[in-house]
Amino acid sequence: MRCRLLIGLLLLLAAPPSWAGVFPYTYESNTLDNGLKAILIPMPGTGLASFYSVVRTGSRDEVEPGHTGFAHFFEHMMFRGTEKYPGPVYDRIVTSLGASGNAYTTDDYTCYYMTVAAADLEKVVELEADRFQNLSYKEPEFQTEAGAVYGEYRKNRTQPFSVMFEAIQDRAFDVHTYKHTTIGFEKDIAAMPTMYDYSKSFFKRFYRPENAVLIVTGDFDAKAVMALIRQHYGNWKKGYQAPAVQAEPEQQGERSVEVAYQGRTLPMVTVAWKGLGFDPSSKELAAAALLADLTFGETSPLYRELVLEKRMAQRLFPGFRLSRDPGLWAVSAMVAGEQNVEAVKTAIDQAVARMQETPPSAEDLEGLKRRQRYSFVMGMDTPDRVASGLARFVALSGGIESVEALFTAMELVTPEDIRAVARKYLTPARRTVAVLKGVQS
Repeated sequence: MRCRLLIGLLLLLAAPPSWAGVFPYTYESNTLDNGLKAILIPMPGTGLASFYSVVRTGSRDEVEPGHTGFAHFFEHMMFRGTEKYPGPVYDRIVTSLGASGNAYTTDDYTCYYMTVAAADLEKVVELEADRFQNLSYKEPEFQTEAGAVYGEYRKNRTQPFSVMFEAIQDRAFDVHTYKHTTIGFEKDIAAMPTMYDYSKSFFKRFYRPENAVLIVTGDFDAKAVMALIRQHYGNWKKGYQAPAVQAEPEQQGERSVEVAYQGRTLPMVTVAWKGLGFDPSSKELAAAALLADLTFGETSPLYRELVLEKRMAQRLFPGFRLSRDPGLWAVSAMVAGEQNVEAVKTAIDQAVARMQETPPSAEDLEGLKRRQRYSFVMGMDTPDRVASGLARFVALSGGIESVEALFTAMELVTPEDIRAVARKYLTPARRTVAVLKGVQS
């Protein structure tokens, strides 16, 4: 921890006083003839390197009815290997390198990552390029993995938070693919073992160079690594087909959903408003990010009231996540007993009303801006944390320039901008309220 603090301090000291350049490293971005973008961020002296493959496809892109869950499915399937490096061989090599890595899927993208000793980066480039171009699996392997995905879905149903957000997304959206969670609708997952041919077409459409970005961070020579990328990825064939994602119509009134969780749990309350799609230059989006912390974060009056003083909630947290299309801006509470559910809902309403009536003080707003910048810089202390922190920005915009754009927009936000966003977006007509309670069988 002391080492991280020292690195963070050095980065802060190196940053210009105006914070015009919040990202603390030099980098280069190159695009191959086939459309693959590679972002290289040298970090000399670390001895490590991280290799992130960001596929700009998530559950948002699953537009065909009856075929949700395939973006997440390929997070699993990509580890089945190729003819050159079958799954068990791939696993043995990764283990022999002492590498740490895995993959994850979100609504907007899928990310594969690996961190190794910098000397082994060449082998990683070869392995990753091979499986992204030459993934190979037979129908029995496909069916086995599809069954495993259904098992994961059932496991998620044991987590109250997952059950709640599955219900709230389904209730909040009518036509947009954010209606289903990343793992997909249960009926589609259950039927997935019968969709072998469709899986092949999904891979061919979305796993293409124009739809992927590589983020390479760590102790390496950028020219040498770029040569490796050209060597191993240069023959990857184009062919990306963008899906026709339906825009969600304007919500016309408040929605609600009661969620019954089969098991023991404290009640949960979530209030979610339709937000904005990702535009890093938007001052409204930057204001919303600050609004979330000011209204619902751990230093907010609402948190102090519900969690620290009255203890009506064990947890309170905002979820104003950046998303490619307008998604949900939410606040969730783990409530200390059913008798407090209505009081917690009322307190959330009152906190929103206060922000709509009275903007935050300039001092509070500037202090939050400083903490946001500091937190971002402190997260840039290792190759893995740098790549991880950039992955969503890269997925939503295609590059890391959006980081600077968002922080620049944030710098311009005034207290009145915060109030204006609260008045415009945190309205009953735009929100969905969910209450989850446990049911004992």
